[in-house]
Amino acid sequence: MDGIMKTIQQAVLEGNASGVKDNVQAAVDGGIDAGLILNDCLIPAMNEVGRLFEEGEYYIPEMLISAKAMKAGLAILQPLLMKSNIQAKGRVVIGTVQGDLHDIGKNLVAIMLEGAGFEVIDLGADVTPDKFVEAIQTNKPDIVAMSALLTTTMPRMKDAIEVFIQKDVRKQVKIMIGGAPVTADYAQKIGADGYSEDASRAVALAKSLME
Repeated sequence: MDGIMKTIQQAVLEGNASGVKDNVQAAVDGGIDAGLILNDCLIPAMNEVGRLFEEGEYYIPEMLISAKAMKAGLAILQPLLMKSNIQAKGRVVIGTVQGDLHDIGKNLVAIMLEGAGFEVIDLGADVTPDKFVEAIQTNKPDIVAMSALLTTTMPRMKDAIEVFIQKDVRKQVKIMIGGAPVTADYAQKIGADGYSEDASRAVALAKSLME
């Protein structure tokens, strides 16, 4: 069992999607519990990817490739996890704000959150405040994560939070924001609950907001 788990972890670190997929399938076929594969194998592998990124050994391309590899394994596990009623760590609605079409950073955060055991509802890019509100009302998330890559679209985060207050959904969720021009000061100023400067720290922030 240890052998195949190590092989899966190594394949995630190398960004080898077919290796992850084949070995996760082999582990499942060999009777290894889906929750065990997720919690003892995929999540630690993505934690290690996050550490390598923070230490400057991995860059965004490596991180994206590893994240996609992890997702290939997750696709096999998700139906099994749902069947065995394994609870997600929390539910996150994520999107890039209105007027902003950049989604690489947002996609990376979404994949890292999934890799850490969160259920993620990805609304895509150019998301209006009303679309966020609709997603809150429909999906009852614990966290709303908003991304902006342009200084010109950053104020849309503030607009969205104001709409959340008007529509009476603000108290139902924690709000985390991120993106190149965004700062911790700005998060505080607009009334968000947290800010993350990159995808691996976003996971730590989401976990802390769930506590």
